[in-house]
Amino acid sequence: MTTKNSSNPPRDGLSRRKFIFLSSMVAGSVMARAVPRTLSANDKLNIGIIGYGGQGNGDAGSCSTENIIALCDVDEKINPQLRARFPDAKYYQDFRKMFDSEKTLDAVNIATPDHSHAFIAATAMKLGINVYVQKPLAHSVFEARLLRKLAAETKVATQMGNQGSAAKGLRRGVEVIQSGIIGQVHDVYVWSNRPIWPQGLPMPEGEDPIPEGLDWDLWLGPAPLRKFKANRTYHTFNWRGWVDFGTGALGDMACHTCNLPFRALKLGYPSEIEAETLNFTKACYPSKSSIRFQFPAREGLDPVTFRWYDGGNPRPGGSHDGNNKPPADVTAGLAAMGREGREIPASGCLMVGTKGLIFSPDDYGTEFYLKLNDETEYSPGASHQGVAAIPQSIPRNTFQGEAHHQEWIAACKGGKPGFSNFDIAAYLTEIMLLGCVAIRAGKKLEWDGPNMTAKNAPEASQFVHPEFRKGWEMPS
Repeated sequence: MTTKNSSNPPRDGLSRRKFIFLSSMVAGSVMARAVPRTLSANDKLNIGIIGYGGQGNGDAGSCSTENIIALCDVDEKINPQLRARFPDAKYYQDFRKMFDSEKTLDAVNIATPDHSHAFIAATAMKLGINVYVQKPLAHSVFEARLLRKLAAETKVATQMGNQGSAAKGLRRGVEVIQSGIIGQVHDVYVWSNRPIWPQGLPMPEGEDPIPEGLDWDLWLGPAPLRKFKANRTYHTFNWRGWVDFGTGALGDMACHTCNLPFRALKLGYPSEIEAETLNFTKACYPSKSSIRFQFPAREGLDPVTFRWYDGGNPRPGGSHDGNNKPPADVTAGLAAMGREGREIPASGCLMVGTKGLIFSPDDYGTEFYLKLNDETEYSPGASHQGVAAIPQSIPRNTFQGEAHHQEWIAACKGGKPGFSNFDIAAYLTEIMLLGCVAIRAGKKLEWDGPNMTAKNAPEASQFVHPEFRKGWEMPS
Protein backbone atom coordinates (compact mmCIF):
# COMPACT_ATOMS: atom_id res chain seq x y z
CA MET A 1 0.00 0.00 0.00
CA THR A 2 1.37 3.43 -0.89
CA THR A 3 1.30 6.36 1.45
CA LYS A 4 -0.55 9.46 0.37
CA ASN A 5 1.66 12.51 0.74
CA SER A 6 0.37 15.81 -0.59
CA SER A 7 2.43 18.74 -1.81
CA ASN A 8 0.09 20.83 0.32
CA PRO A 9 0.84 19.23 3.69
CA PRO A 10 -1.53 19.42 6.66
CA ARG A 11 -0.92 22.45 8.80
CA ASP A 12 -1.58 20.67 12.05
CA GLY A 13 1.90 20.48 13.55
CA LEU A 14 0.60 23.07 16.00
CA SER A 15 -3.03 23.39 16.97
CA ARG A 16 -4.57 26.70 15.96
CA ARG A 17 -5.26 27.71 19.57
CA LYS A 18 -1.75 26.82 20.73
CA PHE A 19 -0.23 28.56 17.71
CA ILE A 20 -2.11 31.82 18.29
CA PHE A 21 -1.32 31.80 22.00
CA LEU A 22 2.36 31.08 21.58
CA SER A 23 2.99 33.23 18.54
CA SER A 24 1.70 36.24 20.45
CA MET A 25 4.86 35.93 22.53
CA VAL A 26 7.26 36.15 19.58
CA ALA A 27 8.06 39.83 19.75
CA GLY A 28 7.71 40.39 23.49
CA SER A 29 6.59 44.00 23.56
CA VAL A 30 4.80 43.89 20.20
CA MET A 31 1.14 44.77 20.58
CA ALA A 32 -1.82 43.46 18.59
CA ARG A 33 -1.27 42.60 14.97
CA ALA A 34 -1.34 45.53 12.58
CA VAL A 35 -2.65 45.61 9.03
CA PRO A 36 -0.30 46.42 6.11
CA ARG A 37 -0.78 49.85 4.55
CA THR A 38 -2.83 49.85 1.35
CA LEU A 39 -0.71 51.01 -1.56
CA SER A 40 -1.20 51.46 -5.28
CA ALA A 41 1.23 50.23 -7.91
CA ASN A 42 2.56 53.79 -8.31
CA ASP A 43 3.24 54.33 -4.61
CA LYS A 44 6.69 53.75 -3.17
CA LEU A 45 7.24 51.42 -0.24
CA ASN A 46 9.04 52.55 2.88
CA ILE A 47 11.63 49.80 3.34
CA GLY A 48 14.10 48.92 6.08
CA ILE A 49 17.20 46.82 5.37
CA ILE A 50 18.18 44.58 8.31
CA GLY A 51 21.68 43.19 7.94
CA TYR A 52 23.56 44.94 5.13
CA GLY A 53 27.17 43.80 5.44
CA GLY A 54 26.92 40.87 3.02
CA GLN A 55 23.95 39.79 0.93
CA GLY A 56 21.93 42.67 2.32
CA ASN A 57 24.20 45.09 0.48
CA GLY A 58 23.00 43.74 -2.87
CA ASP A 59 19.45 43.46 -1.57
CA ALA A 60 19.45 47.17 -0.76
CA GLY A 61 20.28 47.87 -4.38
CA SER A 62 17.44 45.59 -5.46
CA CYS A 63 15.07 47.63 -3.30
CA SER A 64 16.37 51.02 -4.41
CA THR A 65 13.34 51.64 -6.63
CA GLU A 66 11.51 52.30 -3.35
CA ASN A 67 12.16 54.55 -0.33
CA ILE A 68 14.82 52.98 1.88
CA ILE A 69 14.14 54.82 5.12
CA ALA A 70 16.10 52.70 7.62
CA LEU A 71 19.31 50.68 7.71
CA CYS A 72 19.96 48.26 10.56
CA ASP A 73 23.02 46.18 11.41
CA VAL A 74 24.48 45.02 14.73
CA ASP A 75 27.91 46.15 13.48
CA GLU A 76 27.82 49.92 13.18
CA LYS A 77 31.23 49.97 11.45
CA ILE A 78 30.29 47.63 8.63
CA ASN A 79 29.76 48.78 5.04
CA PRO A 80 29.93 52.57 5.44
CA GLN A 81 29.62 52.80 1.65
CA LEU A 82 26.01 51.65 1.79
CA ARG A 83 25.14 54.17 4.48
CA ALA A 84 26.68 56.86 2.31
CA ARG A 85 24.62 55.66 -0.64
CA PHE A 86 21.39 56.14 1.33
CA PRO A 87 22.15 59.24 3.44
CA ASP A 88 18.51 59.88 4.28
CA ALA A 89 18.01 56.42 5.78
CA LYS A 90 18.23 56.39 9.57
CA TYR A 91 20.71 53.92 11.07
CA TYR A 92 19.78 51.50 13.85
CA GLN A 93 21.89 48.88 15.58
CA ASP A 94 18.90 47.08 17.10
CA PHE A 95 16.03 46.08 14.81
CA ARG A 96 13.61 46.25 17.73
CA LYS A 97 14.33 49.96 18.16
CA MET A 98 13.87 50.42 14.43
CA PHE A 99 10.42 48.83 14.63
CA ASP A 100 9.54 51.01 17.61
CA SER A 101 10.66 54.21 15.92
CA GLU A 102 9.82 53.78 12.24
CA LYS A 103 6.05 53.73 12.31
CA THR A 104 5.74 54.16 8.53
CA LEU A 105 7.68 51.03 7.57
CA ASP A 106 5.85 49.02 4.94
CA ALA A 107 8.43 46.29 4.44
CA VAL A 108 11.79 44.96 5.55
CA ASN A 109 14.52 42.99 3.82
CA ILE A 110 16.19 40.59 6.28
CA ALA A 111 19.71 39.40 5.42
CA THR A 112 21.15 38.57 8.84
CA PRO A 113 22.78 35.23 9.77
CA ASP A 114 20.41 32.27 9.62
CA HIS A 115 19.81 31.96 13.36
CA SER A 116 18.09 35.35 13.61
CA HIS A 117 15.95 35.19 10.45
CA ALA A 118 12.81 33.77 12.04
CA PHE A 119 12.71 35.98 15.14
CA ILE A 120 13.07 39.19 13.13
CA ALA A 121 10.64 38.06 10.43
CA ALA A 122 8.01 36.96 12.95
CA THR A 123 8.28 40.27 14.79
CA ALA A 124 7.80 42.22 11.56
CA MET A 125 4.88 40.09 10.41
CA LYS A 126 3.06 40.55 13.71
CA LEU A 127 3.37 44.31 13.11
CA GLY A 128 1.82 44.01 9.67
CA ILE A 129 5.15 44.63 7.93
CA ASN A 130 5.83 42.81 4.65
CA VAL A 131 8.99 40.68 4.68
CA TYR A 132 11.66 39.51 2.28
CA VAL A 133 14.01 37.05 3.98
CA GLN A 134 17.21 35.65 2.56
CA LYS A 135 17.56 31.90 2.23
CA PRO A 136 17.35 29.72 4.16
CA LEU A 137 14.19 31.20 5.56
CA ALA A 138 14.80 29.83 9.05
CA HIS A 139 17.38 28.10 11.21
CA SER A 140 15.19 25.20 12.33
CA VAL A 141 12.31 23.06 11.11
CA PHE A 142 10.07 24.48 13.82
CA GLU A 143 10.78 28.09 12.83
CA ALA A 144 10.01 27.38 9.18
CA ARG A 145 6.69 25.81 10.13
CA LEU A 146 5.85 28.78 12.36
CA LEU A 147 6.65 31.39 9.68
CA ARG A 148 4.39 29.58 7.24
CA LYS A 149 1.54 29.77 9.71
CA LEU A 150 2.25 33.42 10.53
CA ALA A 151 2.21 34.35 6.85
CA ALA A 152 -1.23 32.78 6.51
CA GLU A 153 -2.46 34.57 9.64
CA THR A 154 -1.08 38.04 8.99
CA LYS A 155 -1.60 38.19 5.20
CA VAL A 156 1.57 40.24 4.69
CA ALA A 157 3.48 39.90 1.41
CA THR A 158 6.39 37.49 1.76
CA GLN A 159 9.28 36.25 -0.34
CA MET A 160 12.38 34.14 0.31
CA GLY A 161 15.58 35.08 -1.45
CA ASN A 162 16.02 32.15 -3.84
CA GLN A 163 16.12 34.29 -6.93
CA GLY A 164 16.08 31.39 -9.39
CA SER A 165 12.35 31.26 -8.66
CA ALA A 166 11.93 34.37 -10.81
CA ALA A 167 13.62 32.82 -13.85
CA LYS A 168 11.52 31.67 -16.78
CA GLY A 169 13.81 28.65 -17.16
CA LEU A 170 12.91 27.26 -13.74
CA ARG A 171 9.20 27.82 -14.30
CA ARG A 172 9.42 26.17 -17.71
CA GLY A 173 11.32 23.28 -16.15
CA VAL A 174 8.49 22.70 -13.69
CA GLU A 175 5.95 22.65 -16.54
CA VAL A 176 8.03 20.24 -18.60
CA ILE A 177 8.59 17.78 -15.77
CA GLN A 178 4.95 17.87 -14.72
CA SER A 179 3.88 17.21 -18.31
CA GLY A 180 5.17 13.66 -17.91
CA ILE A 181 7.61 13.85 -20.80
CA ILE A 182 10.24 11.92 -18.81
CA GLY A 183 7.64 9.71 -17.16
CA GLN A 184 7.55 8.97 -13.45
CA VAL A 185 10.63 10.40 -11.75
CA HIS A 186 12.05 7.94 -9.23
CA ASP A 187 15.55 9.27 -8.50
CA VAL A 188 16.88 12.79 -7.99
CA TYR A 189 20.52 13.77 -7.51
CA VAL A 190 21.49 17.27 -6.32
CA TRP A 191 25.05 18.33 -5.54
CA SER A 192 26.90 21.48 -4.46
CA ASN A 193 30.48 22.69 -4.15
CA ARG A 194 29.65 24.14 -0.71
CA PRO A 195 30.96 24.61 1.89
CA ILE A 196 33.35 27.34 0.78
CA TRP A 197 33.86 28.34 4.43
CA PRO A 198 35.43 26.25 7.24
CA GLN A 199 33.42 23.28 8.52
CA GLY A 200 34.22 20.18 10.55
CA LEU A 201 35.86 22.29 13.28
CA PRO A 202 35.92 21.89 17.07
CA MET A 203 34.53 24.61 19.29
CA PRO A 204 37.22 27.34 19.48
CA GLU A 205 38.81 28.01 22.83
CA GLY A 206 39.53 31.33 24.50
CA GLU A 207 38.12 34.79 23.94
CA ASP A 208 39.08 37.87 21.93
CA PRO A 209 38.13 41.52 22.41
CA ILE A 210 34.85 42.43 20.76
CA PRO A 211 35.52 44.87 17.91
CA GLU A 212 34.43 48.45 18.43
CA GLY A 213 30.97 49.01 17.08
CA LEU A 214 29.82 45.37 17.20
CA ASP A 215 27.03 44.47 19.62
CA TRP A 216 28.00 40.84 20.16
CA ASP A 217 25.06 40.05 22.43
CA LEU A 218 22.66 41.35 19.81
CA TRP A 219 24.53 39.42 17.10
CA LEU A 220 24.00 36.22 19.12
CA GLY A 221 20.28 36.94 19.40
CA PRO A 222 18.38 33.67 20.01
CA ALA A 223 21.57 31.55 19.97
CA PRO A 224 23.33 30.29 23.11
CA LEU A 225 25.86 32.60 24.70
CA ARG A 226 29.48 32.10 23.70
CA LYS A 227 32.66 34.14 23.77
CA PHE A 228 33.66 36.25 20.79
CA LYS A 229 36.52 34.96 18.66
CA ALA A 230 38.30 37.05 16.06
CA ASN A 231 39.82 36.14 12.67
CA ARG A 232 36.41 35.70 11.06
CA THR A 233 35.63 32.72 13.29
CA TYR A 234 31.97 33.80 13.33
CA HIS A 235 31.51 37.41 12.22
CA THR A 236 31.27 38.33 9.39
CA PHE A 237 31.00 35.22 7.18
CA ASN A 238 32.18 31.97 8.72
CA TRP A 239 29.13 31.64 10.96
CA ARG A 240 27.56 29.47 8.26
CA GLY A 241 29.34 26.33 9.40
CA TRP A 242 28.46 26.53 13.10
CA VAL A 243 25.30 24.70 14.12
CA ASP A 244 24.24 27.48 16.51
CA PHE A 245 24.27 30.13 13.77
CA GLY A 246 24.17 28.59 10.30
CA THR A 247 22.76 25.58 8.52
CA GLY A 248 25.86 24.38 6.71
CA ALA A 249 26.19 23.64 3.03
CA LEU A 250 22.69 22.16 2.82
CA GLY A 251 20.98 25.18 4.38
CA ASP A 252 22.99 27.61 2.32
CA MET A 253 22.33 26.12 -1.11
CA ALA A 254 19.42 23.64 -1.04
CA CYS A 255 16.81 26.40 -1.24
CA HIS A 256 18.39 27.17 -4.62
CA THR A 257 19.49 23.84 -6.02
CA CYS A 258 16.50 21.78 -4.80
CA ASN A 259 13.92 24.36 -5.82
CA LEU A 260 13.25 22.93 -9.30
CA PRO A 261 12.71 19.27 -8.32
CA PHE A 262 10.87 20.21 -5.12
CA ARG A 263 8.29 22.23 -7.05
CA ALA A 264 8.06 19.97 -10.07
CA LEU A 265 7.69 16.69 -8.18
CA LYS A 266 5.35 17.94 -5.42
CA LEU A 267 7.56 16.14 -2.97
CA GLY A 268 5.55 16.52 0.23
CA TYR A 269 6.96 15.22 3.51
CA PRO A 270 9.76 12.63 3.38
CA SER A 271 9.26 9.36 5.23
CA GLU A 272 12.98 8.78 5.87
CA ILE A 273 16.07 10.96 6.07
CA GLU A 274 19.56 9.53 6.48
CA ALA A 275 22.94 11.30 6.42
CA GLU A 276 26.54 10.18 5.96
CA THR A 277 29.11 12.75 7.10
CA LEU A 278 32.83 13.43 7.28
CA ASN A 279 34.30 15.44 10.20
CA PHE A 280 31.09 16.35 11.98
CA THR A 281 32.06 17.77 15.38
CA LYS A 282 28.62 18.46 16.92
CA ALA A 283 29.49 22.17 17.12
CA CYS A 284 30.21 22.53 13.41
CA TYR A 285 28.64 20.99 10.33
CA PRO A 286 30.72 18.36 8.48
CA SER A 287 33.27 19.03 5.79
CA LYS A 288 31.36 16.65 3.52
CA SER A 289 27.93 15.05 3.64
CA SER A 290 25.60 12.92 1.59
CA ILE A 291 21.94 12.82 2.57
CA ARG A 292 19.14 10.57 1.36
CA PHE A 293 15.53 11.73 1.54
CA GLN A 294 12.89 9.10 0.81
CA PHE A 295 9.58 10.51 -0.43
CA PRO A 296 6.54 8.24 -0.63
CA ALA A 297 3.94 8.18 -3.37
CA ARG A 298 1.78 11.30 -3.54
CA GLU A 299 -0.92 12.66 -5.83
CA GLY A 300 -0.52 9.81 -8.33
CA LEU A 301 3.27 10.17 -8.43
CA ASP A 302 5.69 7.34 -7.67
CA PRO A 303 8.02 7.29 -4.65
CA VAL A 304 11.23 9.30 -5.09
CA THR A 305 14.69 8.75 -3.66
CA PHE A 306 16.32 12.20 -3.38
CA ARG A 307 20.08 12.32 -2.81
CA TRP A 308 22.03 15.42 -1.77
CA TYR A 309 25.84 15.71 -1.89
CA ASP A 310 28.15 18.49 -0.70
CA GLY A 311 31.79 18.95 0.21
CA GLY A 312 33.97 20.41 -2.50
CA ASN A 313 34.24 18.80 -5.92
CA PRO A 314 31.02 16.77 -5.96
CA ARG A 315 30.98 13.03 -6.54
CA PRO A 316 27.32 12.02 -6.61
CA GLY A 317 26.81 8.38 -5.73
CA GLY A 318 30.22 7.94 -4.16
CA SER A 319 31.42 7.37 -0.63
CA HIS A 320 33.90 9.38 1.41
CA ASP A 321 36.82 6.99 0.99
CA GLY A 322 38.51 8.79 -1.88
CA ASN A 323 37.19 6.35 -4.52
CA ASN A 324 34.12 8.33 -5.46
CA LYS A 325 32.61 7.59 -8.84
CA PRO A 326 29.53 9.40 -10.14
CA PRO A 327 26.67 7.19 -11.30
CA ALA A 328 26.32 6.70 -15.04
CA ASP A 329 23.26 8.95 -15.15
CA VAL A 330 25.22 11.89 -13.75
CA THR A 331 28.20 11.25 -16.00
CA ALA A 332 25.90 11.11 -19.02
CA GLY A 333 24.40 14.40 -17.97
CA LEU A 334 27.71 16.13 -18.69
CA ALA A 335 26.91 15.77 -22.37
CA ALA A 336 24.43 18.58 -21.83
CA MET A 337 27.29 21.05 -21.94
CA GLY A 338 29.84 19.07 -23.95
CA ARG A 339 31.57 17.99 -20.75
CA GLU A 340 32.06 14.30 -21.50
CA GLY A 341 35.13 13.09 -19.65
CA ARG A 342 35.51 16.38 -17.88
CA GLU A 343 34.83 17.55 -14.35
CA ILE A 344 31.26 17.45 -13.07
CA PRO A 345 29.79 20.99 -12.77
CA ALA A 346 30.22 22.46 -9.30
CA SER A 347 26.47 22.39 -8.73
CA GLY A 348 23.73 20.52 -10.48
CA CYS A 349 20.54 18.55 -10.41
CA LEU A 350 19.62 15.37 -12.28
CA MET A 351 16.11 13.87 -12.38
CA VAL A 352 15.80 10.30 -13.61
CA GLY A 353 12.43 9.25 -15.00
CA THR A 354 11.02 6.14 -16.59
CA LYS A 355 11.07 7.80 -20.03
CA GLY A 356 14.13 10.02 -19.82
CA LEU A 357 16.30 12.42 -17.85
CA ILE A 358 16.40 16.14 -17.11
CA PHE A 359 19.69 17.73 -16.13
CA SER A 360 20.14 21.26 -14.74
CA PRO A 361 23.77 22.37 -14.50
CA ASP A 362 23.54 25.44 -12.27
CA ASP A 363 22.69 26.54 -8.74
CA TYR A 364 19.29 27.95 -9.55
CA GLY A 365 17.62 25.60 -12.01
CA THR A 366 17.42 28.40 -14.55
CA GLU A 367 18.34 26.15 -17.48
CA PHE A 368 17.78 22.48 -18.13
CA TYR A 369 18.63 19.79 -20.69
CA LEU A 370 16.51 16.84 -21.72
CA LYS A 371 17.31 13.34 -23.01
CA LEU A 372 14.57 10.80 -23.68
CA ASN A 373 15.31 7.09 -23.51
CA ASP A 374 15.45 6.70 -27.29
CA GLU A 375 17.87 9.61 -27.67
CA THR A 376 21.66 9.49 -27.47
CA GLU A 377 22.31 13.13 -26.64
CA TYR A 378 20.89 15.84 -24.39
CA SER A 379 19.18 18.83 -25.94
CA PRO A 380 18.51 22.24 -24.39
CA GLY A 381 15.09 22.10 -22.77
CA ALA A 382 14.01 25.30 -24.46
CA SER A 383 14.49 23.87 -27.95
CA HIS A 384 13.87 20.12 -27.56
CA GLN A 385 11.25 19.12 -30.14
CA GLY A 386 9.15 17.29 -27.56
CA VAL A 387 8.85 20.36 -25.35
CA ALA A 388 7.26 22.67 -27.91
CA ALA A 389 3.78 21.19 -27.47
CA ILE A 390 3.81 21.49 -23.67
CA PRO A 391 1.59 24.45 -22.75
CA GLN A 392 2.60 27.24 -20.40
CA SER A 393 0.74 26.93 -17.10
CA ILE A 394 2.83 29.07 -14.75
CA PRO A 395 2.77 32.88 -15.13
CA ARG A 396 6.15 34.37 -16.01
CA ASN A 397 7.91 37.12 -14.10
CA THR A 398 7.86 40.13 -16.44
CA PHE A 399 9.79 42.57 -14.25
CA GLN A 400 13.04 44.02 -15.48
CA GLY A 401 16.24 44.15 -13.47
CA GLU A 402 16.02 42.61 -10.00
CA ALA A 403 12.96 40.58 -10.92
CA HIS A 404 12.69 38.49 -7.74
CA HIS A 405 12.65 41.57 -5.49
CA GLN A 406 10.39 43.46 -7.85
CA GLU A 407 7.87 40.63 -7.77
CA TRP A 408 7.79 40.91 -3.96
CA ILE A 409 7.56 44.71 -4.09
CA ALA A 410 4.54 44.42 -6.40
CA ALA A 411 2.97 41.94 -3.96
CA CYS A 412 3.47 44.46 -1.15
CA LYS A 413 1.37 46.88 -3.20
CA GLY A 414 -1.50 44.45 -3.58
CA GLY A 415 -0.22 42.44 -6.53
CA LYS A 416 -0.05 38.69 -6.87
CA PRO A 417 1.93 36.76 -4.24
CA GLY A 418 5.59 36.20 -5.00
CA PHE A 419 6.45 32.84 -6.56
CA SER A 420 8.61 32.07 -3.51
CA ASN A 421 6.20 33.35 -0.89
CA PHE A 422 6.29 31.66 2.49
CA ASP A 423 3.50 29.23 1.70
CA ILE A 424 5.94 27.32 -0.49
CA ALA A 425 9.31 28.76 0.61
CA ALA A 426 8.81 27.89 4.27
CA TYR A 427 7.83 24.38 3.32
CA LEU A 428 10.87 23.97 1.05
CA THR A 429 13.07 25.26 3.88
CA GLU A 430 11.47 22.92 6.40
CA ILE A 431 12.07 19.84 4.25
CA MET A 432 15.67 20.75 3.42
CA LEU A 433 16.51 21.49 7.07
CA LEU A 434 15.46 17.95 7.92
CA GLY A 435 18.81 17.03 6.40
CA CYS A 436 20.49 19.13 9.08
CA VAL A 437 18.44 17.30 11.71
CA ALA A 438 19.59 13.94 10.32
CA ILE A 439 23.22 15.07 10.37
CA ARG A 440 22.97 16.13 14.00
CA ALA A 441 20.94 13.11 15.10
CA GLY A 442 23.49 10.73 13.59
CA LYS A 443 20.94 8.11 12.59
CA LYS A 444 18.25 7.38 10.04
CA LEU A 445 15.07 9.24 10.90
CA GLU A 446 11.60 7.83 10.34
CA TRP A 447 9.75 11.08 9.85
CA ASP A 448 6.18 12.01 10.80
CA GLY A 449 5.77 15.26 8.88
CA PRO A 450 2.42 16.55 10.15
CA ASN A 451 3.53 16.12 13.76
CA MET A 452 7.12 17.27 13.18
CA THR A 453 8.47 14.16 14.92
CA ALA A 454 11.07 11.46 14.28
CA LYS A 455 9.08 8.37 15.25
CA ASN A 456 12.20 6.32 15.97
CA ALA A 457 14.36 9.09 17.48
CA PRO A 458 12.67 11.31 20.08
CA GLU A 459 16.11 12.69 20.91
CA ALA A 460 16.09 14.47 17.55
CA SER A 461 13.40 16.86 18.79
CA GLN A 462 16.08 19.16 20.24
CA PHE A 463 17.30 19.79 16.68
CA VAL A 464 13.82 20.17 15.22
CA HIS A 465 12.86 22.74 17.85
CA PRO A 466 15.95 24.17 19.53
CA GLU A 467 15.99 25.97 22.84
CA PHE A 468 16.12 29.74 22.45
CA ARG A 469 18.05 32.12 24.68
CA LYS A 470 16.04 33.87 27.37
CA GLY A 471 14.44 37.00 26.01
CA TRP A 472 14.57 35.65 22.47
CA GLU A 473 12.04 32.85 22.78
CA MET A 474 10.09 31.81 19.73
CA PRO A 475 6.87 29.89 20.39
CA SER A 476 7.55 26.41 21.73
